[in-house]
Amino acid sequence: MQHSVSKQKEEGITERSAWLRMLSVVVPLYNEEENIGELHRRLTDVLSSIGLNYELIYVDDGSTDGTPELLGELSRTDDRTVVLILRRNFGQTAAFAAGFDIARGDVIITMDGDLQNDPADIPKLLSRINDFDLVSGWRKERKDPYFSRRLPSMAANWLISRVTGVRLHDYGCSLKAYRREVVKSLRLYGEMHRFIPAVASWYGVSVTEVETTHHPRLRGKSKYGLSRTIKVMLDLITVKFLQSFSTKPIQFFGPLGLGCGFIGFSLSLYLSLRKILFGESIGGRPLLLLSILLIIVGIQLIGMGLISEMLVRVYHESQKKPIYVIKEILGQKEK
Repeated sequence: MQHSVSKQKEEGITERSAWLRMLSVVVPLYNEEENIGELHRRLTDVLSSIGLNYELIYVDDGSTDGTPELLGELSRTDDRTVVLILRRNFGQTAAFAAGFDIARGDVIITMDGDLQNDPADIPKLLSRINDFDLVSGWRKERKDPYFSRRLPSMAANWLISRVTGVRLHDYGCSLKAYRREVVKSLRLYGEMHRFIPAVASWYGVSVTEVETTHHPRLRGKSKYGLSRTIKVMLDLITVKFLQSFSTKPIQFFGPLGLGCGFIGFSLSLYLSLRKILFGESIGGRPLLLLSILLIIVGIQLIGMGLISEMLVRVYHESQKKPIYVIKEILGQKEK
């Protein structure tokens, strides 16, 4: 009996994973000539042991060292390697987007090219992809400087988790596994690659995270710094707005406009009554200027909401962009 149950479980695993036939690994690179050889060796060792067809997509993001030449050599000697050379440094988000556009795998793995992410963790991500649409790495034992990297990252992860409602320990970890349909429906801008779990949550994807190994950087120079914190905060505002009001902007601007207009009208009414009933001079009172300002701001916010509504409709209708995402269709008959 026990053997029968075990066999059924194995068959269930095989049946559920039958859809996974090919992997795509997307790795953006910028001035990483010292790490490319070791990175490629580790990746091919791990991917060959998995037993699935795979492709390696290296995206050179405008490197100024010997990275493009080394990648070109890899593409000539390994027929599973695809190299994209961008014309200039567009940033990591653009590099990921370029890789996503040409990826053919049923599951797409992303990781950094500085050898701090460990390719040996890829099977760990794949072990959860049957049950989730997106599996994110968690660098629990992170090997980076505390004050310049880890402390700002912890604060950002806490803030992003609470603002977006998608709770993850490590939004900044590039080592992630996505089902193909997750990334193919995304459009990335700015520094949005770190917010993919939050953006994808709008489509109803299931997200989990697994602990992954993190190594200290041994060669090359880090491209991250405190300057990115401001960019992350601005993109977080964008993500929250798109997540909650992308198809209904009037519901964001409208309440603010009505609130400002109501307060401004109430203040002006109060001052008018003081003037009529008690003959007080109100011309030089700051409260009068505040009431006028609030009324004007209220009108502008409502107007902005209406303009945004028109833009949203033009966007969706001109591109035939749906406001919903279908996960599956059951029982549809052929005509």
